[in-house]
Amino acid sequence: MPVLPALGGLLALYLAAPFVAGLAHIGLADWRGADWPGLGQATLVSVLSATAATLLIALGGIPLGYLLARRPARAMRLLGFMVQLPLALPPLSSGILLLFLLGYASPIGILTHGALTDSFAGIVLAETFVAAPFLIIAARSAFAEVDPVLEDVARTLGHAPGSVFMRVSLPLAARGIAAGLLLAWLRAFGEFGATVMVAYHPYSLPVYTYVAFGGEGLPAMVPVLLPTLGAALLIMFFATRLTTPRRSRLRPAEAASGMLPPVPSPAGDQPPKAFAFTLTRKLDGFSLDVSYQTTARRIAILGPSGSGKSLTLRALAGLDAQAGDRLTIGDQDWAKAPAEARRVAYVPQSYGLFPHLTAEKQLAFARDADMAVARQWFEKLGLCELEQRYPAALSLGQQQRVALARALGRPADLLLLDEPFSALDTPRRAELRAALRALQAQITATSILVTHDPADAFALADDIIIVDQGQVLQAGPVNDVFLRPRSALVAHLLGAEATAKGIVAAPNAIDIGNDVTLPISGPALRPGDRIGWTIAAERIRIVPSGELPAEIIAIEPAQAGRRRVIIRVGHAELPVVQAPDEGLCPGPIRVTLPPGAIQVWNEDETMALR
Repeated sequence: MPVLPALGGLLALYLAAPFVAGLAHIGLADWRGADWPGLGQATLVSVLSATAATLLIALGGIPLGYLLARRPARAMRLLGFMVQLPLALPPLSSGILLLFLLGYASPIGILTHGALTDSFAGIVLAETFVAAPFLIIAARSAFAEVDPVLEDVARTLGHAPGSVFMRVSLPLAARGIAAGLLLAWLRAFGEFGATVMVAYHPYSLPVYTYVAFGGEGLPAMVPVLLPTLGAALLIMFFATRLTTPRRSRLRPAEAASGMLPPVPSPAGDQPPKAFAFTLTRKLDGFSLDVSYQTTARRIAILGPSGSGKSLTLRALAGLDAQAGDRLTIGDQDWAKAPAEARRVAYVPQSYGLFPHLTAEKQLAFARDADMAVARQWFEKLGLCELEQRYPAALSLGQQQRVALARALGRPADLLLLDEPFSALDTPRRAELRAALRALQAQITATSILVTHDPADAFALADDIIIVDQGQVLQAGPVNDVFLRPRSALVAHLLGAEATAKGIVAAPNAIDIGNDVTLPISGPALRPGDRIGWTIAAERIRIVPSGELPAEIIAIEPAQAGRRRVIIRVGHAELPVVQAPDEGLCPGPIRVTLPPGAIQVWNEDETMALR
């Protein structure tokens, strides 16, 4: 649309025109008649006062920007509104307000005998008032861009909040804060309205410019404008450099690769040890109550989004603590133990690598890092050529392994893994799942995996805890829970697509209708009970020699090398996954349903639980 460039160009032309007009008067200026000593003194006052004001602004503005970014409470929002208000005020109005606070007749003015007006201190205070919002807004935006997960990870690596701020939050927000400081300095340097009301003497550069214009007129202004234009150009140059995104000079990420083959498993030589935890937490409209006791070293917490599984993991790590929490690990009360004091190795979904640190420095970040152990894991995980790479130059698989090496490089009793494969595609998930399984065999820490994918739980856990709406639906060894889910809901969370009903005909067989008896594995059932059952679509085989009669009732279009076929066996209608080139058509068939793949639950007991 030609109107957009035209409108934009018109405004740009207007903004540039005064500078062009000023250039035309350079040759007409009275350079010899300029009051250079007075101009130099006023410039020095403005430079020093702007620098002092910026230091004061930085001292309070950076922490304030952090609080505004991290605490979204109503009181903080009101505070954020108030500290930005000077931006909306005319500078003269700001000066009058400051006189109410600092003037001769004010309590502070009487106490200080008027030392805070018509003085260098008055200039600094006036400039601080009008320039502070520039830094506060920039700092809040910069801190808001820092992923809070990085701060959480730093705490689980042994760093107290102050250390987390200095080593993670501040370095990552530094470019935005620096740009805000430069703009605050420039605003303070050029401040006139509030300054002239609070401190007419000594002359700052803007006040000197006003006085010179009133006494000598426009022809004398070109020399006077030189310090202002020079400072503006210099500061804007650096501010632009800081706010322009830098192009990464890092090497491109390599394809993900699996970890090295495991060494002989030291974990396998360790006798089983008991692990038990109990967690309760009350939130608005949500109650979390999860507990479990086991000797297994590999535990998975499985549940849908919003079920409380990640909340459980973060509570174990000591993150997001709430008043009234109850958390015991074994016989110890962990509810009030800060994250930095717990012996946990926490790996979040995004892996939590610090963008400003190389892979080697990630290992040394933990306050209690054992570098010999960390480097050993670095080598075991195939990362030896990546020490000097930043996270942006690592593949997702490499990032995961660096995060694991960093977590395992410190004393830890628990390895907490939050959805470690959520960002990966299917082939990469399978590869890294196998790699993580190999790693679990090499550590003595109890690993707790949070996932919504049953395949992750089956591959990486000995015991499984299924949660929904903050409550434990079922828990126990993976095979036991798989074969005997407590309800249809549990079966669905374990991956079931379609469920059916039947009657127990024998301890290991169920009548599913149409004179079809289905053999099953697992604990014996009680004949006559009403049960529900399901089987994964991939486990059903349509073969001429199948043990059970069935019927194809629908064939769906082929997609991505797979074809879903809907069959009826007994009274149940089940999906089956077949290759698209198999010549199937509606009608009678024979099928095989492996007994060990069939999940069964007692419908009567499920109704009783409700």
